[in-house]
Amino acid sequence: MNRILLDTHAFLWFVFDHPQLSQRADALISDDTIEKYLSIASLWEIAIKQQIGKLALGMDFETFLRDFVIARKIEVLTLDPPHLIAYAHLPLHHRDPFDRLLIAQARVANLPILTADRDFASYEIAVTW
Repeated sequence: MNRILLDTHAFLWFVFDHPQLSQRADALISDDTIEKYLSIASLWEIAIKQQIGKLALGMDFETFLRDFVIARKIEVLTLDPPHLIAYAHLPLHHRDPFDRLLIAQARVANLPILTADRDFASYEIAVTW
């Protein structure tokens, strides 16, 4: 595995050293030989949750983005029309719109997803934890 898409919670658990992050997930995110991707949808979700008070980053969003995404060389996966087309064709195994966007992006980009969410396995994508 040389590329991986990080689910929002996996990324946040890594950043904040959360005990629910698996050892394998920690090792994959820490491995400098693996290209890590974070969806723009994840960043949007983080910004929304911080703004409504459901997520405390301990810093403003701009600092968080600079220190934990840009400085760590995590590639931001943009949202493009093929991702939305894939999204529109996904069966409704998972109802969270942000997670469904990640699933669609993973399918289009042929990226495995690093997630603890077992519902992702219902889709035709590679999932690791």
